[in-house]
Amino acid sequence: MKKVFMFLGMAVSASLSFAQVFSTSTGVVEFVSKTKFEEFTAKNTQVQAAISTDKGTVQFKVPVNSFQFEKDLMQTHFQENYMESATYPTSTFKGKIKDLGEVKFGADGTYKVVVDGTFEMHGVSKEMSVSGVVVVDGSTITLKSNFTILCSDYGIKIPKNNVSQVSNSIDISVNCALSPKKKK
Repeated sequence: MKKVFMFLGMAVSASLSFAQVFSTSTGVVEFVSKTKFEEFTAKNTQVQAAISTDKGTVQFKVPVNSFQFEKDLMQTHFQENYMESATYPTSTFKGKIKDLGEVKFGADGTYKVVVDGTFEMHGVSKEMSVSGVVVVDGSTITLKSNFTILCSDYGIKIPKNNVSQVSNSIDISVNCALSPKKKK
């Protein structure tokens, strides 16, 4: 009986050691706008992301003015004309992993997930479900996803003279490697 209690105690403490928050401030979000005539990409390496392994909650905060483009003029147009980053400086996503029990945070592996949450961009909030993967590798948890949004869903207007160059449909990829948050 003593061995059973000792085993249960070790099992509970092991599971509690994985019930923590993992975070980063150097996550990566990239997007692609592709039309018949033009394609451009931008990359942001200053994304804040966090996951609570016991609750399955995930959060992302993307500073809009940190997207880097190949051409400076594209970056200026993106900040001023499309995203209006002086008024809307960040985009956020807050959600929760469905079927959290399928993700084994204590075992290395790649786990397919769906996260239901709210994406806010350009002052507009929308509920969405996003498919992705959680990759557990030692003490690092990486969150990856690819999804598509429509600029028109978020009140982002594409001038008629730019419709052939800027797509309403934007492909987004997320890749954020998170480390255990230090307890205070």
